[in-house]
Amino acid sequence: MKLTPADIASMLDHSTLQPYLTEDDIRRGAEIALKYHTASMCARPCDVPVMAEMLRGSGVKVCTVIGFPHGAHETAVKVNEADVALEEGCEELDMVINIGRMIRGDENYVREEIRQICDHAHAKGAIVKVIIETCYLNDEQKKRACELSEEAGADFVKTSTGYGTKGCTIEDLKLMRAAVSANVRVKGSGGIRDLDTVLAARAAGASRCGVSATEKIMAEAEARYAEGTLEA
Repeated sequence: MKLTPADIASMLDHSTLQPYLTEDDIRRGAEIALKYHTASMCARPCDVPVMAEMLRGSGVKVCTVIGFPHGAHETAVKVNEADVALEEGCEELDMVINIGRMIRGDENYVREEIRQICDHAHAKGAIVKVIIETCYLNDEQKKRACELSEEAGADFVKTSTGYGTKGCTIEDLKLMRAAVSANVRVKGSGGIRDLDTVLAARAAGASRCGVSATEKIMAEAEARYAEGTLEA
C-alpha cells in the first residue's frame, strides 16, 4: 500500500521527555511537531503550559506522562498529576502502570489505578495510553497487563517508557495487538529511530510510535515518497 509522509506523521508522538531539556528545547520540539503535523507532542508535565500554548488550534494533540518513568507513585499522586495536566490543556495521557504490583500479580490494584486515570481523562475528553514497560514483564504478564488495561477503559496500550532496560520490539507489539480488541490501539515506544522501524511497527499492528527522531524519520519518509517507494 502506498503511503504519504502525512500518513507517517499521523503515527508519530513527537517525544521531548529527556530530563535535561530546557524551555527552549521544548519550544523547538513544538515547532517540529507543528512542521510535520505529528499526531501529538509528548512532553514532561512541567512543560504542558508552554506546549499547550504553542500547539493550540493546530490539531497536534497535547500529551504528557503520568507516573513517569517508574510507575511507582501512589495512585492518588498519579490521579492528581493527571488532573493538573488535564486542567492545563492535555488531550492525551501516557501513564505508567505500577510495574512491581503487576509482577507480584496484584491485578486489582493495577486495573483500578488505570481505571481511575481513565475516568478522569475521559471526563475531560482526553485519552489514555497505558505504558506496561515490557522489558520487566514476561509474556504472560504483558498479555495480562494489556487485558487489564482494556478492562479499565484504556484507549491504548504502549510498550515502554524508553527509560527501562529495553525498548520496543516487534514481537511485543504483535503480542500486545493480539491481547486486546479492536477497541484498543497499540503504541510502540523506546528505540524507534528510523522509518523502517516505524513501518515494521505499523505492520505489527501499532497505530502510534513515540519518537524523538521525528526529523530524521520524516526526512526519510519524504525522500522515499519522492522516489515513489514509500509503502507499507
